[in-house]
Amino acid sequence: MTNFLEAFMLICFGLSWPLSLYKNIKAKTAKSMSLQFTLLIITGYIAGITAKIVNNNFNYVLVIYILNLIIVSANIVVYFINLRYDKRSIA
Repeated sequence: MTNFLEAFMLICFGLSWPLSLYKNIKAKTAKSMSLQFTLLIITGYIAGITAKIVNNNFNYVLVIYILNLIIVSANIVVYFINLRYDKRSIA
């Protein structure tokens, strides 16, 4: 039951990341993005993944952590692309 609840929490929380990624791609600006916040979220996912590995708890919840980490990490890539757009628009 605890794995199900943890997975449910991760899915609920993780549904926001594709929406954020889409919004950031469309915006073509880094002005509304927070690199520090995104790095903090990534750190949290890495901690969750590490906890699963240390406890030898390899199950579907680990997969959800990894999927969320990938999507959040894509926001980092978009941040730097958008930062480049911002620098071009200033010049």
